Amino acid sequence: MTDLADSLLPTLLSVLLVGFLGGTHCIGMCGGIVGALSLGGGSNRWSLHLAYNLGRIASYGLAGLLAGALGAASAHLGEQWTLRIGLYLLANLMLVAMGLYLLGLTRALAWSERAGQGLWRRLQPLTKRFLPARRASQAFPLGLLWGWLPCGLVYSVLATALVSGSPLRGGAVMLAFGLGTLPNLLLAGLLATRLQALVRLPWVRRVAGVGVLGFGVWGLVGVWQLWRQLPA
Repeated sequence: MTDLADSLLPTLLSVLLVGFLGGTHCIGMCGGIVGALSLGGGSNRWSLHLAYNLGRIASYGLAGLLAGALGAASAHLGEQWTLRIGLYLLANLMLVAMGLYLLGLTRALAWSERAGQGLWRRLQPLTKRFLPARRASQAFPLGLLWGWLPCGLVYSVLATALVSGSPLRGGAVMLAFGLGTLPNLLLAGLLATRLQALVRLPWVRRVAGVGVLGFGVWGLVGVWQLWRQLPA
């Protein structure tokens, strides 16, 4: 049977697109801080937004490394293939829930965002040290901290990193997702008013939701096929 971790390239492409299609959600979560950078940056806005987003993506990569390491360690517990397929099932159920969330059909991921509030309560006060951010040296650590903001979309992709097979693969999954979110958040900072009006349009959220939901359903089909291949 083909190892789940062998197909890393399709996974990277998928989470890259999930990050891009889920950009409406990202702008909703990070729109406030992005707007603050726009107001404080003046002619230096480009460097501020780039530094902030590089910090944010770096935190995603670190979270992916940790998730990949945890998933690799758990593969040695119990029945390896059964456990790994279970993790893969969880990852794709999270994507399905995220798609439904973007479509406005459920608040299924709200619990995951609440679960991360404990860590965020400890980190959020640290962000005040870097506000108002007027230099890249302030924006980068601000992004590092903001990358841990509780977000259902991030958690859904983190579940994919968990089943990636290794720390490096998990880190790569989260970096690919972060790069997918980059265009939307850069544009949100530089064209804040216009883009925020755009993402409020119902059809934009529907397109994003259908896209993310499609990735999750496709993954669930893969889980079923893999389960059928398990020895009796």
